[in-house]
Amino acid sequence: GGVIRVPAHRPLPPAPGAPAAPPQPGVPGLPSLTFPWMESSRRLAKDRLSAALSPFAVTRRIGHPYQNRTPPKRKKPRTSFSRVQICELEKRFHRQKYLASAERAALAKALKMTDAQVKTWFQNRRTKWRRQTAEEREAERQQANRLMLHLQQEAFQKSLSQPLPQDPLCLHNSSLCALQNLQPWAEDKKVTSVSGVAAVV
Repeated sequence: GGVIRVPAHRPLPPAPGAPAAPPQPGVPGLPSLTFPWMESSRRLAKDRLSAALSPFAVTRRIGHPYQNRTPPKRKKPRTSFSRVQICELEKRFHRQKYLASAERAALAKALKMTDAQVKTWFQNRRTKWRRQTAEEREAERQQANRLMLHLQQEAFQKSLSQPLPQDPLCLHNSSLCALQNLQPWAEDKKVTSVSGVAAVV
């Protein structure tokens, strides 16, 4: 018949002087053989595995995880002004909280400072001024509350110590006068009627 016979793969003969290949696990009773296509498929699988794991292969960082992200910026040294400059700035701020660009340029030139330095100083000074003003207002409010509470307590104590003033209507009506001066807690004089009240008085 027209059957095409394909020769079976044969193992590569070991190179002269090369060590013998380690025995491979195989079917019991059959010699373990290594064919060329088996070696290539093993190399391909190993390459694929290393390529798949490469994004996860991150070098270990030493220290805090956020330390090595970006180099820390150098902190700009704080600008120090002379006493004369600060005194003149404070005087101007006391008179004028905001400066126009021309006024700021003129002040910077007079004090031998840059325009940006004067602008930044006034911004910081306004922030400090707002904070101080808010704190002063809060202190004044608390002081006013304490004074009001003290006056209310004094008025209450005075009202307890002083007798009630006579009602003008009671001066002409003995019954109303007796009702005004009636003290329910006084047990020595029990009144059951308005006529009795008039009699007591």
